Amino acid sequence: MDVTTIGSLLVGVAAVVGGLVTYLGKKGENALTGYSSLTDNLQEERDRLDKKVTEQAATINTQTTTISTMAASAAEQSALRAADQAEIARLRALVVQLGGQP
Repeated sequence: MDVTTIGSLLVGVAAVVGGLVTYLGKKGENALTGYSSLTDNLQEERDRLDKKVTEQAATINTQTTTISTMAASAAEQSALRAADQAEIARLRALVVQLGGQP
């Protein structure tokens, strides 16, 4: 083999190795791009879910306040009903005392 053949062979091997390095480098670059895209998607989903959780917590707080208000109103209604029943009993006793029919 002469020098020209060996030189051509080395250039060919270098071209194949260069192509292989480029292929592997591009493959790694594509993997990194894929991971970056996946990370971005996960962060967007996390932010969206955080917002949804915050909105639901606000709704729960509003509903809790409404329920507390309704419970207080029901307790007040119950107290008024008890007072009315006591007044009715007192008036019936007064009617009987005065000789009437209850």
